[in-house]
Amino acid sequence: MVDGPLLDELTTIVSAASAAILEMRAGVVEAVTKADQSPVTAADHAAEALILDRLKQVLPGVPAVSEEAAGRTPPTKLADTFILVDPLDGTREFIAGSNEFTVNLAIVTAGRPVLGIVAAPALGLIWRGAEREPAERLRLAPGAPASAARERSPIRSRPWPSGGLIAAVSRSHRDARTQALLARLPVTGEIVSGSAIKFCRVAEGSADLYPRLAPTCEWDVAAGHAVVAAAGGTVTTPEGMPLRYGQIAESFRIPAFIAWGDPSKPMTGAG
Repeated sequence: MVDGPLLDELTTIVSAASAAILEMRAGVVEAVTKADQSPVTAADHAAEALILDRLKQVLPGVPAVSEEAAGRTPPTKLADTFILVDPLDGTREFIAGSNEFTVNLAIVTAGRPVLGIVAAPALGLIWRGAEREPAERLRLAPGAPASAARERSPIRSRPWPSGGLIAAVSRSHRDARTQALLARLPVTGEIVSGSAIKFCRVAEGSADLYPRLAPTCEWDVAAGHAVVAAAGGTVTTPEGMPLRYGQIAESFRIPAFIAWGDPSKPMTGAG
């Protein structure tokens, strides 16, 4: 089911959600604190409603798990294939006026992400990839269809460098375990940002790894995971095991992960 035309249709949906977010950003941004102490805004809800509505037209019958909807009514079971959506990843950055927020959409089959789209609305960029489609970066005006991309650039993660490593690290969720890991590796530079943009830096070869050794949710990770994999990299547990998606019993939580640009190098210094 994953092919170029579907990737374009889903990219167009994500682009429309990006435009909706930017439109709301132009007004007053008010946040509400959820039970897990994370913020949510009207832009999160507007993007989610748009995406879920259009997914019913493009992929009728395929269930979608989206951050805000799942928080209100968690699913009790899932089909083998389902969609994971984070309508506004990096809400803290969005509220702060930063451009480091994204819209994330992934298709998961048999527990693994087989398609991923990560859009950075304020940057006018979309990274995407799938198992049978090469990873690429689009320069696309938010709201425009995928066919209107002004620039399409193939992207590829880079081999393990002979010199120092570049690590993509979180601006808002830096933790002691991640710091300890980075201290054990020959890291000589960091790219600090919010949201799933960090996966995209690994996928396009500007960073070598992105570690997060604190809990997060599947909708934060799946789309970036698919893009990194399509670009030639991998995303694993800190022990080098595959990530599995659709874990309802764990409330869709991922305890920890590391994205690696060079798939031959997981476990290097991660133990």
